[in-house]
Amino acid sequence: MARETTNINIRMDRDLKENAERLLSEFGMNMTTAFTIFLRQMVRQGKIPFEISLVSSNSSNSSNMQARKLFKKSFEDAQVQSVLNGTDNMNLDEINAIINEVRRSQ
Repeated sequence: MARETTNINIRMDRDLKENAERLLSEFGMNMTTAFTIFLRQMVRQGKIPFEISLVSSNSSNSSNMQARKLFKKSFEDAQVQSVLNGTDNMNLDEINAIINEVRRSQ
């Protein structure tokens, strides 16, 4: 049985949207999929699924460290999800096959 869907309208900076769409395309997904992933993680975790903080703009080292921490946290979250989804034993060829399948279906 298909789930009922709804539309959401979001206003954002045009450049941000275009840059995000380019990056998401490289991941083999669209904006809808990305927002759905974000919202599912938020609901599962009961919080925003990443750290939000003020970072001093004059410290590139601090920004770099923050980016590394965020990447590490994202990677750890992905590892947990792969165990929960039963995909933690997939090899790179299997992962790439799924990515290519999703890209072809869009």
